[in-house]
Amino acid sequence: MTRADAQAAVRNPLAFVAARWTPQPRTVQRAALAALVMSVVIVVTGGAVRLTGSGLGCPTWPKCTEDSINNTAEMGIHGYIEFGNRLLTYVLCAAVGWAIVAARSQKPYRRSLTRLGWAQFWVVMGNAILGGIVVLVGLNPYTVAAHFLLSSALIAVATVMWQRTREGDGEPRPLVGKSVQQLVWYMVAATVLLIAVGTVVTGAGPHAGDSSEVERMPLDWESVSKLHAVLAWIVVTLTFALWFVLKAVDAPKGPLARTRDLFVVLLAQGVVGYVQYFTDLPEVLVGVHMFGSCVVWIAVLRVLLSLRERPETPVADLPAQPYDAVSASIAGPR
Repeated sequence: MTRADAQAAVRNPLAFVAARWTPQPRTVQRAALAALVMSVVIVVTGGAVRLTGSGLGCPTWPKCTEDSINNTAEMGIHGYIEFGNRLLTYVLCAAVGWAIVAARSQKPYRRSLTRLGWAQFWVVMGNAILGGIVVLVGLNPYTVAAHFLLSSALIAVATVMWQRTREGDGEPRPLVGKSVQQLVWYMVAATVLLIAVGTVVTGAGPHAGDSSEVERMPLDWESVSKLHAVLAWIVVTLTFALWFVLKAVDAPKGPLARTRDLFVVLLAQGVVGYVQYFTDLPEVLVGVHMFGSCVVWIAVLRVLLSLRERPETPVADLPAQPYDAVSASIAGPR
């Protein structure tokens, strides 16, 4: 590597890599999928922290204790679980970083795809800080709920990026009429409410996240759980109505298949939800239900994204930058 190469790498490492590597489209798709998978994994492991009562296994943040950045043997299994979940944040960052690098290196350059990768990065950073606040305020249920909702936002952005890696950059062309699109948006809104009320069920429920006295939301858990169930049935009803309408208007196979997938996922999630309710919330089933909520959210977003197609379109050459670079690609936009 020449001195000019080193200077270019320091100045803009992403552009430097992009000038020397062109990933296959499948590589970019796999990188985006890896980021999506890790965004779900971090939710599930975060749930495991709460369900095992390890939320304060590391009693402070950003260190694990006042004197140690990592857990110690004296802290027991709860310290290992909490610190292990913190370490997984770095794995998530690596997955998102890989998605950004792959998207930035793709030829031709797709600015919209790279921006989705960076959006994930900033959501991860914000959620990491919020996770630290959760610990510092002793697992306040409102901050725990916000932590989960921000994780759901991360899953949404990761899902959109994964879908965009399999599409072109042309203007989106609708595959269904406006009335069907409105029905889907109602379903998305109902799902958002379902997830939000689910965090309230958690905040008022028995799994506080630690064996010590932890503040709970001052709400009747039974009533909130019933509201959560009602919202779930609304989402199921809207999904069935959507499938019926799509069949009636002879919609393309894509939206029909995604709607069918969502319906199956919702039924499975409903079974888990009712079983855990009538068996006094066993930790394993609660964890499965959390995983299911992530899958439901992804399935809903896939239905929404299946309502249009984006064809390939030529991408303009990258404009030159005001400094010298080893190649034209290095001089591209950031």
